[in-house]
Amino acid sequence: MHTHAFSRERLGRVRQVMSGYVERGAVPGVVTLISRRGEVHVETLGRLAIGSQAPMQRDTIFRISSLSKPITAVAALILVEECRLRLDESLDRWLPELRDRRVLARIDGPLSDTVPAQRALTLRDLLTFRMGFGLLFASPEQSPIVKAAVEADIGMGPPSPAHMPAPDEWLRRLGALPLMYQPGERWLYNTSSDVLSVLVARVSGQSFERFLRERIFEPLGMKDTAFSVPPDKLARFADSYMVKSTGALELYDAARDGQWNGPPAFESGAGGLCSTIDDYHAFAQMLLHAASSAGAAGASERRVLSRAAVETMVTDQLTAAQKAISGFLPSDFDAHGWGFGVSVVTRREQLWENVGNYGWDGGLGTVWRNDPREELSTLMFTQRAWTSPTPPAEAHDFWNTVYQALE
Repeated sequence: MHTHAFSRERLGRVRQVMSGYVERGAVPGVVTLISRRGEVHVETLGRLAIGSQAPMQRDTIFRISSLSKPITAVAALILVEECRLRLDESLDRWLPELRDRRVLARIDGPLSDTVPAQRALTLRDLLTFRMGFGLLFASPEQSPIVKAAVEADIGMGPPSPAHMPAPDEWLRRLGALPLMYQPGERWLYNTSSDVLSVLVARVSGQSFERFLRERIFEPLGMKDTAFSVPPDKLARFADSYMVKSTGALELYDAARDGQWNGPPAFESGAGGLCSTIDDYHAFAQMLLHAASSAGAAGASERRVLSRAAVETMVTDQLTAAQKAISGFLPSDFDAHGWGFGVSVVTRREQLWENVGNYGWDGGLGTVWRNDPREELSTLMFTQRAWTSPTPPAEAHDFWNTVYQALE
């Protein structure tokens, strides 16, 4: 049997393959969503928590961690379209704590050994993760800048909303540290999105959460997306797990009495949001249809960005020289680039990677990709954290089975 978008028979393989990961205990539960040309297929497997009888549901709420980053980029681009921010102007007016930056003379050197920044920070630096500061995979004992950043609680590890200070204090602490590299020199992960959180709040004159709610979440019908989960929704909130060195899962954050049970002091655009798979699908579809010349029925009412803004957002912004010295792994940018808050496929290496695909992953267990060529959105949400910057086997198998089912 066939639909106009998928082979019904081959869709069964998606469930079969993902069921294997639940049955083997690799993930406690998983929700997948694939949509193409108006046709949506959702699978729910497993449980909300280890030892629980509560089944995974379509409306289960997950900590989406770094899937917050594309949403944060859209928030900033809304302000660009309103001419309240410009991509290449200095941000000194809005972020005086980051004015007149100093830069480490060498990345492993003492914090006192610095040189002046060659220029001021811009919005483009933040959107492309080229502000000169971010996550480094280095031991605090061996890296003075990593040690200082960890001690300052500015977000140098997994999302941890209970430990980050309020926005003004967070930015003051960041501004007290030198940059790791010159602005615009290379791609460095994470911190830029948190700076964007503060910037959007200051420019808009309201909290970051309120801006997101009024300008993105409410227009798109994302009713379960927020920086915390209220008491009346806790029954739908999944526990979160990390993987121990033995391979066993250990609780990272409980659905009840956990870090996401109340509004955080810092609303982190880098990794603080919770959401459901349908909420994030609404966001993904907005981007997919906004950049489509054909559009889709009803898409115009849900469009929060222009086609020009979305097309710029999902275009590779990194130069060859920047890619050569950037990434978690040396091969990260061999076939990928980076737009504004999203990864972009620049060369086809996998069966499921058309050039122009874009999206990102959340390290606590979520992945999302849009494929404009196939008019396709794919999402997989679990509550088990990834163990490396590369998406795990279950994500690769998910994408592989999705693409073999396309008509």
